Amino acid sequence: MAFNEEQFKEIMAEFTIDTERLQGIAASFRQDLQLGLRDVSLSSMRMLKSYVGLPSGNEKGEYLALDFGGTNVRVSKIRLDGGGKYEILKRVGRPLIVPGEYDYICKDATAEQMFGFIAELIDEAIDGDHDTKYYLGHTFSFPSTQDNIYNARLIIWTKEFATQGVEGKVANDLLVEALKRRGAENVVPVAVLNDTVAVLLSAAYKTPDTFIGSIYATGHNTCYLEPSIHDANCFGSGGMILNLECGNFMKLMPNRFDREYDEGSEKPGEQRFEKMVSGRYMGELLGMAIAELLGEKGKRYALTSVDMSMMILDDTENLQRATDILMAKVGRELELDDVKKVIKLASAIVVRSARLAAASFVAIVWQRAGHGKIVRQHVAVDGSVYEKMPLAKENIVKAMAELLGDDAAQVDTILDNGGSGLGAAIAAAMVKAD
Repeated sequence: MAFNEEQFKEIMAEFTIDTERLQGIAASFRQDLQLGLRDVSLSSMRMLKSYVGLPSGNEKGEYLALDFGGTNVRVSKIRLDGGGKYEILKRVGRPLIVPGEYDYICKDATAEQMFGFIAELIDEAIDGDHDTKYYLGHTFSFPSTQDNIYNARLIIWTKEFATQGVEGKVANDLLVEALKRRGAENVVPVAVLNDTVAVLLSAAYKTPDTFIGSIYATGHNTCYLEPSIHDANCFGSGGMILNLECGNFMKLMPNRFDREYDEGSEKPGEQRFEKMVSGRYMGELLGMAIAELLGEKGKRYALTSVDMSMMILDDTENLQRATDILMAKVGRELELDDVKKVIKLASAIVVRSARLAAASFVAIVWQRAGHGKIVRQHVAVDGSVYEKMPLAKENIVKAMAELLGDDAAQVDTILDNGGSGLGAAIAAAMVKAD
């Protein structure tokens, strides 16, 4: 059965955002920022304070960085040499769950077990040295309330975590207790931050004039330096970095596939922007569209962003790789013309994602500029979609040029790969230097 040409064109149009609509989305995003700066309850974004501004780039010394954003926990010992230079002296990491051996994220696990395991990793990173004083920065990527740079209090576990005794507690307090039990009281946790904030700190340390940091991967979120916010508890310069939690930006016009996916998701009505942008959802949307083209509306084929990437990059004769992927995921061999249409549709979904991300970046650039001139600056991005997904980066650049016009030459995007660890170490250095 060949795809219906008119139906295909109509679905392609659903995933296409022209310049005029993109300008409207960017303007709405900026308006949401402005409302949130007046009163966060007026915005669809959380706009969480990080209590840190920008580093000077001259931070020096040896620091520890704990990267705790998922099931794989990493600890690094990092030497900052100033001038944006650094060296990773040691890095250790292990998963919090190994089936058949241990599981520190299940509902039967306790906070003491989880943080005891993390303290053991920290001890390994310092080679059991319990004499030298180490300041530790902690990237903790779970929903938390925070009123200074130390005390991120977990609101609720996400990402399938269910460990007892952590929700409602300050993560660093639990870590301090675990380090004390291990005899490693010479390790002093001093800063906790979100992974987007860590990316911005990491990039700004190495590349001046970086004011926006973003994660563009399985999930999506962005932070930026807001110059109007000043707080006695804030470390660094230039204002305060706000973690927008912009995955929850709601002032959008989702298409019918977005709406249908959202209605059947675990959290309907939440994270609408993320569901249109991040890698986690691209394959799901493509699978829904393919089902409709096959006359199976309502069915969901479990394609992934990796599948999409491989199909878009397919240079085999008669698109054999894409044909095989679709055979494995859809359960039937599609005609060559239909495989080509699926690749066009996958490309359109990626391009839409990139254009939406670009609109949010431009909105922040506009917000920072106010009524003044847009200055030379960089947007730091970390994540697999930005780094590896074909069409993503170039369409961010293209969309930013459409929106910024003559000012486009002032703004570019830079990859900051693995900034979570370095950013945490920089935050620790900023606290110590204050």
